[in-house]
Amino acid sequence: MPTGKTSVWETLAPRNREFGPGTVLKAFTHWRLSKGPDEIAWLALDRANESANTLSEAVIAELDTALAEVEGMGAKGLVIRSAKKGGFIAGADIRDFKGATEGRDVEKRMRWAHGLIDRLAALAIPTVAVIHGYCLGGGLEIALACKYRIALSDAKLGFPEIRLGLHPGLGGTFRLTALIDPVEAMTIMLTGKTVHAKKAKALGLVDEVIEERHVENAVRAAVAGEMRTDRGSWKSGLLGLAPARQLAARQFRAEAEKRAPRQHYPAPYRLIDLWEEHGGDAKAMQTAEITSFSELLVSETAQNLMRVFFLREKLKDSAKRESGIRHVHVIGAGTMGGDIAAWCAARGLRVTLADLDHEIIAKAIGRAAEFYDKKLHSSIERRDALDRLIPDFEGAGVAKADLVIEAVVEKADVKRKVFDGIAPKMKEDAILATNTSSIPLEVLREGLAFPDRLVGLHFFNPVAKMELVEVVAHDQASQATLDRVHGFCGAIDRLPAAVKSAPGFLVNRALTPYLTEAFVMIDEGTPKETIDRAAEDFGMPMGPIELADRVGLDIGLDVVRMLKNNLDDPIPEIPAWLEKKVETGETGRKAGKGLYAYDDKGKPKRASGASPPGPEMTDRLLLPMLNACVRCLREGIVEDEETLDGAMIFATGFAPFRGGPMHYARSRGAADIVETLKRLEERHGSRFAPDKGWEALGWEALSGQT
Repeated sequence: MPTGKTSVWETLAPRNREFGPGTVLKAFTHWRLSKGPDEIAWLALDRANESANTLSEAVIAELDTALAEVEGMGAKGLVIRSAKKGGFIAGADIRDFKGATEGRDVEKRMRWAHGLIDRLAALAIPTVAVIHGYCLGGGLEIALACKYRIALSDAKLGFPEIRLGLHPGLGGTFRLTALIDPVEAMTIMLTGKTVHAKKAKALGLVDEVIEERHVENAVRAAVAGEMRTDRGSWKSGLLGLAPARQLAARQFRAEAEKRAPRQHYPAPYRLIDLWEEHGGDAKAMQTAEITSFSELLVSETAQNLMRVFFLREKLKDSAKRESGIRHVHVIGAGTMGGDIAAWCAARGLRVTLADLDHEIIAKAIGRAAEFYDKKLHSSIERRDALDRLIPDFEGAGVAKADLVIEAVVEKADVKRKVFDGIAPKMKEDAILATNTSSIPLEVLREGLAFPDRLVGLHFFNPVAKMELVEVVAHDQASQATLDRVHGFCGAIDRLPAAVKSAPGFLVNRALTPYLTEAFVMIDEGTPKETIDRAAEDFGMPMGPIELADRVGLDIGLDVVRMLKNNLDDPIPEIPAWLEKKVETGETGRKAGKGLYAYDDKGKPKRASGASPPGPEMTDRLLLPMLNACVRCLREGIVEDEETLDGAMIFATGFAPFRGGPMHYARSRGAADIVETLKRLEERHGSRFAPDKGWEALGWEALSGQT
């Protein structure tokens, strides 16, 4: 259903949500308690002054008080649910633990919280969690402490703690592995992925999946003991034996190493150790969970990953604006344009997709259908998304669109020609956005009658995985236009990073010295596998050679040429072999061959036996990137370090456990970085000269000494 058009049921849904009897017996700050004539108590969580429910210490303490009230009222059963529209409980409030340094203090607080959750689990009456929307982390642990779990069809359940450098800490490790197939339970916790209601029912994680109108009857059935539950698994019995757990644990560790190296991300391995040693002994596992969680929480990795969480929240907050965008017209159905169109349609927008080559449009629709089959959870969702994605062979959609996104070849004259053709057809309030990856908007706006409504929306490839969008402003763009495109990013579940128009903007400006230094190393005879290993050892998700192939050598070449022609940055000369590869069509992963050759699954074919990276190789790759980041701050391309760090993490995968490039600079110390750059400058040339922005930012601030 297109955004902005609401069904009758959606309009009435909040009124029809079942919270139990209307008379509130006791209203706490965050909870409200009621009881009906059937003697069933209802406890609704509505955290004060927050848009979503999270578990703070105050919320948990009030739950303890509310449970005492329930115990004293002679209720036959207890229902726990959320009064928030968006979902059940989004997890613990990590603001309570930000900056924690003492594991013993955390452990004391966690033992207290466990005692309260155990009280809920020990209630003598049937307890029912009614779950809609998100049910994550500590919220799922509250639900697991109930005897029954009833989910609405929109419920999403999971343990995302692993992404914060943690594992579940309020009983999830032993309650989930006891409730469902332990292998499935461990997979849920180790991946941090959510499961939708239908799969949760199949796993035994929830007992029923129903619609809102059936909640009251389902609750009564559960309290009366009439609800059928399918719990337990033959694997639970088998994996209660230590040898079986040891075998499974080895497999879990092998899988974890592929995604999260132990030296950078200890949490998965702590969770595996926990289960291997104590699986089947709930009390021992609970004690070990509390200690392990507390130690992880105060670690540098967890604290940095919490910082990443708040960086994400800051970018999300900047998208909380009204866009008024219901119809998007995309021009250019290649990989980027087609995938942008598919994503927007999946997020509820009406999309028309145009291209001069009708066959390319057909291929884009085919890719979209494959994507929807994999990622959308019902046939109705898939059908509706495809209905919203409209092939536009005549380009008629441009006249009706609220937002037109140009995604043609990265050449200024071609883009301006497109603008000339569509500008007279656009609505008076429609926004024109370019997906250029590097061309300054001052160049593209030449001759445009409404530069105030021109903006850059730079998506990253692959669109469905890369959360960041650079929102590129120029000095003639109106604030209303910028506000609307920020809101558009929020509507399609993307993170907008505000940057100013300049060659390469922020991300490509910072990535270019990283990639070009890798090219210099190739010319020096260093194996590409060794170069990538140096970056991966630092914590990058992939090395610069594989990244260049992933971006596309043709796109990378265009960016480097443009930056060399328009900036004073000391960029190395473009290798002749790079230009030759692009000329012959060896443009990277999308072509099946670039700097690497690729198999039919898109994985690079690496040579074995490459030498390990030398001691200075990582600094040669990473410090030019940090130098460029500082230069962008000095030039005002990006407003602050938080936006910069968020952009580099969510667009390039910059080692998240390090908290972002500028945070890494703070931790390492600017003085050390500058001295290292000077040594590299002496050995390798002026491209390593420290930018004067280091001094402008202040040694003390960057060294974390203030």
